[in-house]
Amino acid sequence: MGESTVKAETRLDPELEEFAQQIADQVESYLIAVRAIARGEAPEGQAISMLLLVVSQVLLAGGRLGVQADFAPQEEYEPDPGPDPDLDSMRHRLAILLEGVDAYTEVFDPYVDPPELVSSLVSDDITSIASALAHGLRHHKAGRVAEALWWWQYSYVASWGPEASAVLRALQSVVAHDRLDSDFESEQDDVAAAEVMLDRMRDQNAS
Repeated sequence: MGESTVKAETRLDPELEEFAQQIADQVESYLIAVRAIARGEAPEGQAISMLLLVVSQVLLAGGRLGVQADFAPQEEYEPDPGPDPDLDSMRHRLAILLEGVDAYTEVFDPYVDPPELVSSLVSDDITSIASALAHGLRHHKAGRVAEALWWWQYSYVASWGPEASAVLRALQSVVAHDRLDSDFESEQDDVAAAEVMLDRMRDQNAS
């Protein structure tokens, strides 16, 4: 987090409003895509590749938040954004979908000596990321833009950023084993097909 602080005003700078909208769009795309993948809507054999893609995309949003000066909420205490979404069924479906590759081991902090290894589940972490992102999105949709930016930035550093980075490495490992152990005609074709499906999901949600 930066040393300076972006003070929350009743009306934010238009550029900051636009930045917040861009982050909100990326957050919503993640939530739409993960729910669809959990429902089994990914083309056969592409669920892992699509999860890798959507986690990579939301980490880009996190990186953009991380390089900003610290955001500050408008109010001393966080307003109640409403009930958290029920994501347990999504987590359960992801666990079934990822059976065999769900559990993984990660270095908790690479700067600790000796390093600490922790065990986690891809399905749990993807759901935890979704919960943190949805929390901020509810603030944004309620017009509390400064609160949303503060929450997304804070939770990126504190929770969902490390979780997404760990999940990304786990998913990359699964894809790498598949690619090294099997013959694929074109990796670019797989990525293009995944991106087309994500665009279709977003269009269906907007209609």
